[in-house]
Amino acid sequence: MILLEVEPTPSMSTPSTPATPAPDASPRTEYTIDELAAVARVPSRTIRFYQSRGALMPPEIRGRVAYYVQAHLDRLKLIAQLQDRGLRIDAIRDLLVSIDRGEVDLAEWLGIEQQVQAPWVNDKPRTVSEQEVYDLAGSRRPGLIADLVRRGMLERHGDVYLAQSPALLSIGLKLEQAGIDLGTVAQAWEILRKQIGRTASELVEVFIRRVEEGKLEPRDLGQLDALRPLGMEAVRLIFGRAMENELRGLYESGRMAKLQGRVRRGRRGHRG
Repeated sequence: MILLEVEPTPSMSTPSTPATPAPDASPRTEYTIDELAAVARVPSRTIRFYQSRGALMPPEIRGRVAYYVQAHLDRLKLIAQLQDRGLRIDAIRDLLVSIDRGEVDLAEWLGIEQQVQAPWVNDKPRTVSEQEVYDLAGSRRPGLIADLVRRGMLERHGDVYLAQSPALLSIGLKLEQAGIDLGTVAQAWEILRKQIGRTASELVEVFIRRVEEGKLEPRDLGQLDALRPLGMEAVRLIFGRAMENELRGLYESGRMAKLQGRVRRGRRGHRG
């Protein structure tokens, strides 16, 4: 008997186990809102909130389902980075709109923002113990801690105290050592905060208006870094001259003599 070798045809071949398809290594191109929330690690309600405030572009709606793409994921990451820098959502929306229009370069803006956000003074809040306060004051005057807390110079937190401005606390205690009561020091602080805060606000507005008028470029705001040492020196000089003028006026008006006379009369009456 002659055996013939026959080449198997597809219909004659023995069924084999289907090959496992290769995993898709390409990134997802579309996400539902829940999928986007999972990937971005942002709650779905936050995504909807960003959309309602105009910080996140709307999705594509097909049927009754909203579909998001990689651009939405990238935008969520950028929003998170800007929030970490302290921007509120409305400010983020305005910035992103300007970026989308090509009016602002993100890299340039981040560079300017980093310069603008750099601290002007090395005076961060810190906690101090009761003993540290007494060491700064150079005395253990009864009621000192209570006075500082009442004047807002310290905040009590359990067994420690928070000084929002350790440098100002030190200055205040030195002034008390020089004979100026803490009540007067606290009033002086409030005046300085109010007036210098207003001055800083008006100065920044001057620079902003100059940019709006085309006299300065937005990048020039980053050059405010050079204003730090010069600005501090200018404040010292202007304040010093203003105090000289005020004290000279106090002397020339005769009010100083009247004050001295009133104090002396008060002391004689007290002794009597």
